[in-house]
Amino acid sequence: MRHSYQLPLVGLLLFSLIPSQLCKICEVNKENYSYLNHLLNTMINSEYTSKTQSANVLLSLSLVGIQDKTLKQQVERTMEGKDLNLSSGQLAVIILALEACHTTGENFTYNEYLLSHLEKKFQDEIENMTHDGNPLTNFYQISLDVLTLCLFKGNYSTTEVAELFNYTKNYYLGGQFSVDTGAMAVLALTCVNRSLTNEQIKAEKNLTKIDKCIRFLVKKILSEKKENGLIGNTFSTGIAMQALFVSSKYYEESEWNCQQTLNTTFKEISRGMFNNPTAAAQILPPLMGKTYLNVTNFPCVSDLDKFNISNDAPESNTPSNSSSSILVHYSVVINETYPINITVPNGSVFLDVMKEAQKQNSTAFRFTMEQSEWGPYITSVQGLYASNNKRTYWELLSGGKSLSQGVGSYVVHNGENLEIRWSKY
Repeated sequence: MRHSYQLPLVGLLLFSLIPSQLCKICEVNKENYSYLNHLLNTMINSEYTSKTQSANVLLSLSLVGIQDKTLKQQVERTMEGKDLNLSSGQLAVIILALEACHTTGENFTYNEYLLSHLEKKFQDEIENMTHDGNPLTNFYQISLDVLTLCLFKGNYSTTEVAELFNYTKNYYLGGQFSVDTGAMAVLALTCVNRSLTNEQIKAEKNLTKIDKCIRFLVKKILSEKKENGLIGNTFSTGIAMQALFVSSKYYEESEWNCQQTLNTTFKEISRGMFNNPTAAAQILPPLMGKTYLNVTNFPCVSDLDKFNISNDAPESNTPSNSSSSILVHYSVVINETYPINITVPNGSVFLDVMKEAQKQNSTAFRFTMEQSEWGPYITSVQGLYASNNKRTYWELLSGGKSLSQGVGSYVVHNGENLEIRWSKY
């Protein structure tokens, strides 16, 4: 049995800004529809591991014109009750998901209630930055907060935002510019910028600061463009595309070959890099020419072309385990290095190596983990816990280079030098 979902396929990747602004145009040809089908299959048929994972999927589907009432009801049920045990960014994405593609005349009872909670959480983030220089979460979530408050006319200080977003250190993690954070900030500032364009001259100073910040961020995002067209890494490319769609007046057409980015993204899809529903949800909107700014400025569409999505769980493109085994070199690095050689079945992921190491030495290699919207992530090693307040985390590396894939998805190879390192950002 197959579900038939409505999906707009005419004029793919024509992203429309307000008439007076430039737009970046990409086009998905018919021969590439199968890649979109794979993403949709992953998103719709996966079992969601968190509230925000299902919200991300709902948001993505809504943005491209697919109405999944069952999923929306599921997300709504997660918000029942008074205790919203969510970070500010998690709450923001749930608000975006519930409000996206909102049918005219349909009652939306969560808006004022959830927005008031987001306003409070956002102020808590700001107060924490005032006290110790860091937010309670990270600047990506703060940018998501501002975007959501801006889109739904929540309360925030434009002057405060203009000042806060001009601190360049907010966009760096471990000395490296974060494409994800910078791109989300561009979306947030673009929303704030547009909301001010019709105000009186008193807003001019803020507009100048915001314009300066967007220009800086766009330049940094483009500087992270790889030779193959990816921007930052595979998983930051989607949000970077969104940022570049809405900021084309800040760069020359020759500075970004959007079609090359699309072509490389298709290759990454075929490699199984987007088999996580959150990853699929983030890349689909820009492939369809949509951004998070579209949440409030387009109607739900009903008479659209149709995609047939199977009920089967998404196929994995990772190597299947075979009878052969591989040898990898694994180390835990804190103040000193704890090395070990581990044999695992061919096709194993990083997490399998960690589990096997823990079996062999539960003192040096013990660890804990939690499930997130991106899959499992490591919370502690040797009893040493990652901390948002202390800006510490467990970094995964291969051959001394940081990995963009998670511990549950990165497939290890024979002879590889793997490392988990206690790091700060």
